[in-house]
Parts: sequence; C-alpha cells; structure tokens
Amino acid sequence: MNSVLQEIYSTILPSMPFIIGAYVLVWVALFVYVIFAMRRFKTVESQLALVERTMNDRVMNDRQ
Repeated sequence: MNSVLQEIYSTILPSMPFIIGAYVLVWVALFVYVIFAMRRFKTVESQLALVERTMNDRVMNDRQ
C-alpha cells in the first residue's frame, strides 16, 4: 500500500464512528423535519378546504 494512502487511512479510520454518527444525525434530523412539514401541510390543507367550503356556502346563500 502506498505510504500516503496508509497515512490517510490511519487518520480517517479512527474517526469513522464520528463520521457515520454525523451522517446518521443529519438523516434523522431531515426525516423528522419532513414528518413535521407533512403534518403541518395536512393541517393547512384541511383548514383551506374548510375555508373553501365556507366560501362556497356563502356564495350559494347569496345567490338565493
């Protein structure tokens, strides 16, 4: 093995658990963010549907 590669690997391999941990932490944070964003989107979507139904009812009542 090349001495340069051996030096690089000897530097990187001991810190590998920290690197893997950082990637796992980023993916978990992203996953949690997406879940919260989807829940908020569903809430806003249901509120918007309620507003739309209310507006349609008012328009129908005004026409009568």
